[in-house]
Amino acid sequence: MATLNLKNIKKVYPHSGGEKKSKKKADAGEKKVNLQVTDEGVVAVQEFSLDIADKEFIVLVGPSGCGKSTTLRMVAGLEEISGGELYIDNQLMNDVEPKNRDIAMVFQSYALYPHMTVYENMAFPLKLRKTPKEEIDRRVKEAAEILDITQYLDRKPKALSGGQRQRVAIGRAIVREPKVLLMDEPLSNLDAKLRNQMRAEIIKLRQKINTTFIYVTHDQTEAMTLGDRIVIMKDGFIQQIGTPQEVFDHPANLFVAGFIGMPQMNFFDAKLEKDGGKYTVSVGGCRVELSGEKQAALAARNVAAQDITLGVRPNHIVLAGDTANALTAKVDVSEMMGSEVHLHANANGRDVVVIVPTLDLKGDTFGIGAEIHLTFGGNVCHVFDREGKNLEF
Repeated sequence: MATLNLKNIKKVYPHSGGEKKSKKKADAGEKKVNLQVTDEGVVAVQEFSLDIADKEFIVLVGPSGCGKSTTLRMVAGLEEISGGELYIDNQLMNDVEPKNRDIAMVFQSYALYPHMTVYENMAFPLKLRKTPKEEIDRRVKEAAEILDITQYLDRKPKALSGGQRQRVAIGRAIVREPKVLLMDEPLSNLDAKLRNQMRAEIIKLRQKINTTFIYVTHDQTEAMTLGDRIVIMKDGFIQQIGTPQEVFDHPANLFVAGFIGMPQMNFFDAKLEKDGGKYTVSVGGCRVELSGEKQAALAARNVAAQDITLGVRPNHIVLAGDTANALTAKVDVSEMMGSEVHLHANANGRDVVVIVPTLDLKGDTFGIGAEIHLTFGGNVCHVFDREGKNLEF
């Protein structure tokens, strides 16, 4: 059990050979990796600040190279912190050795000892601490019971499936009863079915052990299902912190809006209009008045009429019965998914995805080139300025 406080944490990887890059080379490097390049080196994590409560489950999520694993490794002590302060239970940990931080980590690659049995793998960290044999036996069997791997304790890792090996790796971490459990993309080597099963196992595990979790993934489904709060990262910067529902319903910018949700949010070039104190959005012949909540948020910030990027999720767009106030689109691809059809179409010069429940089709089939008419409610519109910032924030 522990609280964590990360204050303006920064990680800089020095240039190879310790040489400063010329401005020309730095600019090229910046374009290549999308990270800030300074005379010191490449800045992989920038001004990362986060307060984590006791027993909270935090998920760091973002595309490859955004700095989430680097942040996790700085918490673990496997990477030196270039700037800022890390506190665990209000104690400064910047220069504390990893073994003295009371942290356990589960890696993507399992990292099990192939010559040891499951029991010996799980007992190993306790043996290093010179824990009494009776205590080791109790903790290993208790962890095996929680993870449902008791029947595999005498087997070697090579005789286990990927999901079973990952459970052993988790078991080896939790026998130490750490203050903080770090997990670095632990499910990415598993197939889709096993990933779903292991997500459920991690949720159950969380209820059974008293520890604080920090979990890294690039899979937004894992982030949405596991986290109490999600930290969305891009190019070393935090983009938004919030509960899964908050970041889904109120994305702070275009990146978050496009990253969270599957299929991803549709975006349109549109206009935000203000008439008689009421805000409406207009796109391709479709004009929609925003909901009361959104009206209030925009009015509170005195947002002016302007060109915008309008975001609407695929399951929030519906087929319009009235074509007079609707967005016209042409179908490019129709995907039957069983209970619903995913229509990929071109509307107002943009590629969009529309999810239509099969019960709403009423015998209609949408072949390539079919014309459809779309609309949406004012409560599901997300309004972004041309720089990508949500105008409600």
